[in-house]
Amino acid sequence: MARRVQRLRAWNELEFHPIRAMPYRLSEQIKKRLYPPTCVLCGAPGQGELDLCVGCLADLPVSPNCCIRCALPLPAELPSDARCGQCQRRPPPYAVCRTAFRYEEPLPALVGGLKFSSRLNLSRLLGQCLAIALRERGAEMPELILPVPLHAKRLRERGYNQALEIARTLGRELSIPVDSRSCTRVLVTPPQTGLERKERRRNVRGAFRVRNPLDVTHVTIVDDVVTTGSTVAELTRVLKKAGVGRVDVWAVARPP
Repeated sequence: MARRVQRLRAWNELEFHPIRAMPYRLSEQIKKRLYPPTCVLCGAPGQGELDLCVGCLADLPVSPNCCIRCALPLPAELPSDARCGQCQRRPPPYAVCRTAFRYEEPLPALVGGLKFSSRLNLSRLLGQCLAIALRERGAEMPELILPVPLHAKRLRERGYNQALEIARTLGRELSIPVDSRSCTRVLVTPPQTGLERKERRRNVRGAFRVRNPLDVTHVTIVDDVVTTGSTVAELTRVLKKAGVGRVDVWAVARPP
């Protein structure tokens, strides 16, 4: 695993090195000239490198003061390191969960467009927005990013893993290697939508497996949306059993 992380880091360095990354940078510059950033919500010119205009970017439902463990919104008067009642009674296995937005419009349209309508350009936008939020809030950077894996059957049906697509943008933006091979989903589970918290936990129990040794101490799981946290909690438990010391969770959004 140590050699694998080195190779992943080498790939990041290749992308970001000012000389070796020149073909990549030139291709990006050409794409920006041919296809300048355009707001995916209203069609106006984008803000900076984002495919969102100034107005639509300002209207996004930014996550308010949240529980540091599970990212559940909390009253604004509480300190930034406060925990919700659930996390005080039964803290999740992961160390922290950070999200960029509340899962309110237009986030369902953006996430749904990526997840169900093959609008892969939205993965770059969502990953960029999450990277901006993580930097602004001083998130501690991990050694490795692990996207929540899809089962092979679901991957064949969809053609891509939306968590991996978001993670790839995060890796480029934050210069962190992304590992999509060491963890696998071994059970085809029904969708979590509509299930209660206990049903969600039962639904994902035993769903993941670590198939390659992880010679790192701090990793971050990346997903599109965290609802009750059952999926990322189950994956965290599997990673800790494999010897990972600290597991964080990053997601684009969480329902209020």
